[in-house]
Parts: sequence; structure tokens; C-alpha cells
Amino acid sequence: MSEEEVIDLSGDGGVTKVILEVGTGSEQPSAGCKVQLHYTGSLTDGTVFDSSVGRGPFEFDLGKGHVIKAFDMGVSSMKLNEKCKLTCHPDYAYGAGGSPPSIPPNATLIFELELLKWEGEDVSPEQDHSIERFIIQNGKKRGTPQEGALVKVHLIGKYAGNVFEDREVEFCYGEATGCGVIEGIEHGISKMTLNETSRLVIQPKHAFGEEGHKEYNIPPNSVVEYIVKVLNIEKQTVADWTLTPEEKIEQANKWKDKGTMYYKQNQYKLAIKMYSKCLSYAKDDSPNEIKDAIKLAAHNNIALCCQKLHNEFEGKQACTDALTLDPNNIKALYRRGQCNLAVNEFLEAITDFKKVIELEPNNKAAHNQIIICNQRIKEANEREKKIYSGMFAKFAAVDKTSPIAEPDVLAKCGEWTDEDDKREVDLAFERDNNIVMI
Repeated sequence: MSEEEVIDLSGDGGVTKVILEVGTGSEQPSAGCKVQLHYTGSLTDGTVFDSSVGRGPFEFDLGKGHVIKAFDMGVSSMKLNEKCKLTCHPDYAYGAGGSPPSIPPNATLIFELELLKWEGEDVSPEQDHSIERFIIQNGKKRGTPQEGALVKVHLIGKYAGNVFEDREVEFCYGEATGCGVIEGIEHGISKMTLNETSRLVIQPKHAFGEEGHKEYNIPPNSVVEYIVKVLNIEKQTVADWTLTPEEKIEQANKWKDKGTMYYKQNQYKLAIKMYSKCLSYAKDDSPNEIKDAIKLAAHNNIALCCQKLHNEFEGKQACTDALTLDPNNIKALYRRGQCNLAVNEFLEAITDFKKVIELEPNNKAAHNQIIICNQRIKEANEREKKIYSGMFAKFAAVDKTSPIAEPDVLAKCGEWTDEDDKREVDLAFERDNNIVMI
């Protein structure tokens, strides 16, 4: 190789690279990617001190300080299937101490690398690789957006190689879906800094889901890609501890109003997020009528949103939280009753609806809900009766075809008779009459 073919990766001659075999494509792994490669490390006299060849590929997270600096520099400059030779000054390797017994102090090292594959940094909340990030251009070292920050980004969305979206959009971080931005982008932005450009590969559950997007010609359950550039981040929220009690109430009201706005737009998940933020500003236990009224409204509104989303268990919990503030709150009692009814907790539902009627005797809706509960109990009992009737009929059929047992065996075990069969059916009918009335 000629001198011109030596690439100075560090800028000071500390890490140089010579390409032995050109790789494929144009992409290179970025910080956070999990890379897989083969390497052979040797000293300048040719002594090999370590090699993955024959042992199995070496895998590590790029740019996380898990390997020597030269490794991070070299691998981040490579393309898929590329082979290269790195020459590493001690400052970018093991330094003055070396790594006994294989690597002496102040050793210059030579590595031959072959990049086999890589996958993006997992930035999904579940850590299941449903959102992968590939950095195209690094941004500033610090400054990821926080909840409530005003964020401006440029988005290019692609599916099957075709661009379906290309726009600039500004939104408060945490409210991206209110601007038609899929939640996968917001999760990705949480790791990005100002002026950074990254490619996000987003699985359906954080993109357009089972519905797809007709306008964009995206089929159901499709993986999409976005090129995202962070253009601006403006901090909007203030730390809780800096606020006076009055300012906290003001912030709580602000987030409650946002929640109501998103509820009216049928964006129930986003509304829940806003109401939860409202509660975070009103969370202390010091008595305050205004604050408690805000908390009560937020819990009730979360319950309503949960019902819209058919998350009855979470809705029930929100109602219970509201009732800790006001045990006689009719909205919370009624909605909890509805949640109990939806999950077939009929007796608990009736208890809630009866409490509503006790507080408000003319509440026709609660009366009607109790009638529904009783009907559901009756239907459940009828199903149970049919199951038992069929089961006992099968037992009787088996008894008729089975060999007759010896009298002494029957005396010990007890014989199942037609009278026993009739008695079990009667018990099922008796359960049918065990209906709670108003």
C-alpha cells in the first residue's frame, strides 16, 4: 500500500487505517450500534496476542467505551464486509500500563478487522428493538429534550423505499401525536441532541400499527423508516422544586386544560398523559381545596379516557384514586361501576351503582345499570347450569356402559344415583335465583 492510502482516523497519526478489502454499501455503524466483527491483534514484531478467528465473532456496543479508543474509531469508519488494518498508538490502546502478560507497556498495536454486521441502537421503551436508531450526523454533546420542551424537527418518512412524508413540525415534547407524529419518532428523539440527524427504523406497534395509513399507502403491520433532524430544542418546563404552591396549581391547571383539549380531539392516550402531568404538579398531600378539586377532576378524566380505550382495569384504579379524595363522588362511583361491569365483576358493579342511587335516588342511569348487572348474572347462571347439566348427562352415559362394580366396592365409595344427578341440577337452578336486587 502507498502512503496515500493510509487514512488518519484520529487526526494526529495515533490511529491509522489501511483498507484491505472494500466493503459494500454506503452506510457505516454509528455510536450505540451493536456491531459484530472478527479481529486479529498483534504487536509490531508480528506476535499475535489475541484473535476471534476460530473462536467466534466479537460483539460490542459501539461508542460506549467498552473497547479501546482505536477500536471505536476504526469500526465506526468501516462499511459492511470491509476488511482493514489499524495501527494504534499506545494512547489509543492500552497506554503506559499495557495489558499484562500479552501486551507490554507503551505498545503500538496492529489489528486486522472484518466487519460482519451491525444493528441499530435500541431506543424502544420496551428494549425489544422495535425502534432502532442509526446516527447519520452527530449533534451537540448534550441537550436531549425533556418533557414539555418545544421541539422543532425535520421528518422524512419512507416505506419500501418511497417517501410518504417530508415536513418540518414543531411540538411540545410528550405531545407529538397531537401533530400527527407517530410515537416511535418521539421515543427516538428522546435520545437525540440538537442538530443531530438520525435514521429511525420503527416497527408497526410504534408506527401505524394494525391499521396502516391509507393516505400514505402504508399497509397494516408495516415497518417504516424516518430520517429525523433536530432543528431546535427550547426548554419550556420549570423544575417542580422551584415553584411556589400557587405556581404549582397554575401548572396543574395548564396540563389539565391540555388534557381536555386532547380528549375533545379523541386523542385519549395523549389526554391521559396530560392529566398525569397535571397530577404530578398537584401530588403533595398538604390540604388545599383548589388543588384537591384539580386532582379529583384529573382522576375522573383519566378514568373516562381509559373507558374510551377499553382499559377498564386502569380506569377502575383511576376511579378508586378519585374516591380516596371524595368517597361520595358520583362520577367516580358510576364510572367505576361501569368498569366493573365491563370486566364481569357484577356484584362490585352493583355495589357502586347502589351507592350512586343512595346519593342521588333519581339517577336513572344507575338504576338501568343495576338491571343490566342482574341480567348478566342471570345469563351467567344459565350458562353454568347448562354446563353442569351436560356434564352430569355425560357421566350418566359413561355409567351405563361401564362394568358393574362389586357390591363391596360400591359400599366403600358410594354409588352415584339418578337422585344425585337431579340434586346437582337443582343446585344450579338455585344459583339462578341468587340475583342482587335494587
